[in-house]
Amino acid sequence: MRPEPGQVLHFSEDPTIKAFHPHVAATARQPEAYVWAVDDARSPDYWFPRQCPRALAWAGPETTEDDRLHLIGPGGGDRVHAVEYAWLDRIRDVRLYAYRLPAGPFRPFGEPVPHAVVATQPVVPLGPPEPVGDLFRLHEEAGIQLRVLPALHGFWDAVIASTLRFSGIRMGNARPRAVQGR
Repeated sequence: MRPEPGQVLHFSEDPTIKAFHPHVAATARQPEAYVWAVDDARSPDYWFPRQCPRALAWAGPETTEDDRLHLIGPGGGDRVHAVEYAWLDRIRDVRLYAYRLPAGPFRPFGEPVPHAVVATQPVVPLGPPEPVGDLFRLHEEAGIQLRVLPALHGFWDAVIASTLRFSGIRMGNARPRAVQGR
């Protein structure tokens, strides 16, 4: 599920949204109110249930071959998404929807590399939400390795210390470090 030219996407488990209004997200690190969406490159970051913790890593121009082999692995492509076993049933069963939004009102957000696009005005979807479908199949078709781990923090620590590009989403919902060895 990717946006078409001139579009961005907003992923949600709620199929009843008629318009998106700027708001300060509960997890926001900034006080400004935004409508949040993603472009083509960042759409795979949201092929998950909303609350699912995930550690995402991909090769960039600065990535060393050692980091690629050590963290993504041979034959693993250029990108890996890691989740915890506890989330597998929810990933399999979630009904996720994509809202196609006009790209015009949005601007890139995030430094040094944007990780989202934001708008400061209400945005009406271009049409009804589309079911995203099988999230495992989306990963397979995109050539993205989906790694399942007992806990995310060990992998996350290695990724953020590497030359890979990365994003951690809802990491606060991951198993606490204290119980990872169990």
